[in-house]
This record gives sequence, structure tokens and C-alpha cells, in this order.
Amino acid sequence: MLVLLLGFVSCNEDVLPKPKGYLSLEYPKPMYAEMKSTCPYTFEKNIHAEIEAPKWKSYCGLNLNYPKLKGKIHITYSPINNNLKMLLRDAQNLTQEHTVKADGIVTIPYENKKQRAYGMVYDVEGDAASALQFYVTDSVNHFLSGSIHFHAKPNYDSILPASDYLKKDVKILMESLKWKE
Repeated sequence: MLVLLLGFVSCNEDVLPKPKGYLSLEYPKPMYAEMKSTCPYTFEKNIHAEIEAPKWKSYCGLNLNYPKLKGKIHITYSPINNNLKMLLRDAQNLTQEHTVKADGIVTIPYENKKQRAYGMVYDVEGDAASALQFYVTDSVNHFLSGSIHFHAKPNYDSILPASDYLKKDVKILMESLKWKE
């Protein structure tokens, strides 16, 4: 009886550890088209982003909503009327508010002399509320600022692929930005 019992117990398959799982994220291939608007600026946007009006009242501000990524690029426009220093200070202060949660903030200057577009990109690393902030201005008439936000708890490792996708769209936005006169 004991030999028979040992025979049944010993015939089981070896137990193997569960293999590591990898997150499979598939985002739509970005395709860009010029955004038509009555605002004093235009740029190329990803066709997968939906334009929506912001909840706050803002002259020519908008949100580029990415439902599949659960993220948005918030864009605010302000005309310059002897207030450039204030607009620059506000944009920089908004970024500095993230230093509490951020592991680091990489500052990247931006310049496109042909389009008269000068600005700054703040790449925020860590569990901050905004993954990226930016502003672009012609220093005379126009000031455009923006940020990336997600509809999720800011967990840097989890949102990094979606964040990288939106950062590329911000790069295209800035490079294709044209001021209307």
C-alpha cells in the first residue's frame, strides 16, 4: 500500500516558477495634420487626439484628449500685452511646484528662428502630476504654454510609455507651430 501511494505522489509534473509577464502596450501609429483654428496660432496635431474646450474659460486654450492613453495635453494661449515677464514667471513657477514629487526636471531650451518661436520644455521625471511642461513665445505678441496630464495616479514607471508617446506629439506641436498675424 505504501509503495502504491508513493507511486501516485511521485508521478506529478515538476513545479516551475511562473514566468515574468511583460506589459503589452500598443498605441496607434501617430499621424499628423494641421489643426485649423480661428486662434492666432496653428500647429500639427496627432489625428488620434480629440480637440476639446477646457473646463476653464480661456481665450484660444484647448485640450488634446487621448482617450486610449487616458491622457491630455492642456494648452493655454495668452496674448502679450506688456506682460511677458509675468507669463514667463508663471510658466516657470508652475513647473517648480512639481519639484516636491519629481525625481528630477530636465530643462530643454527651444528655438526656431524661422517661425519666431522660442521657449522651454521641462521634462519632469518621477511621480509628479505633470510629465512635461512647455511654453513657446514669439516674445512680442504670442505666448503658448502647455502640459501633459494623465487620468491616473502618477506612477512614473506605469505611465512612462504613454508619457513618451505624448512627449513626441508635443515635440511635433512645437516644431510645427506657426503664429498668425
